[in-house]
Amino acid sequence: MRFRLTPRETSFYDMFAASADNIVTGSKLLMELLGADASARAEIAERMRAAEHAGDDATHAIFHQLNSSFITPFDREDIYSLASSLDDIMDFMEEAVDLVVLYNVEELPRGVEQQIEVLARAAELTAEAMPNLRTMTNLTEYWIEVNRLENQADQIHRKLLAQLFNGKYDAIEVLKLKQIVDVLEEAADAFEHVANTVETIAVKES
Repeated sequence: MRFRLTPRETSFYDMFAASADNIVTGSKLLMELLGADASARAEIAERMRAAEHAGDDATHAIFHQLNSSFITPFDREDIYSLASSLDDIMDFMEEAVDLVVLYNVEELPRGVEQQIEVLARAAELTAEAMPNLRTMTNLTEYWIEVNRLENQADQIHRKLLAQLFNGKYDAIEVLKLKQIVDVLEEAADAFEHVANTVETIAVKES
């Protein structure tokens, strides 16, 4: 660990942990969506919307703290990147749930549950990793596993696209379902962006 002569603002660590915990809440709502019938989805979407707003508040708090802090625990651009990528995850998850409701999707294609399971696991790993930014320890396995999960998400996404274009669905339904699975894939990409930023921070601080 690099030796520092000046104190550091430590509230960022708690803010990142809170943001990641909120993402776990979002991933659980995605899981809940899978087993819900159409009548229950609007209420789940409303709770997801509230979680997304909470994520926005957490991100704005980090940006405010960043703008008002003379000393930061690590590089400012990395703080901004990490907060933005965490916010992106919630945005994509909320968008996916909202699209399911808006498009009145009766049945999600087989394989979407695998996408969501990957996101839920990535959310757990991210929430477990954020407190370790304080000490920069036990992070290597985190970013390796999230990168592995993102590769798995890519494979699931490709299989879903192949399924959507196999002629089983009509053209309008394909457009609706493709947008949903694409947004879930973007959420997986955003988890990887978070992990890559954490790796960058850890390398700089080593």
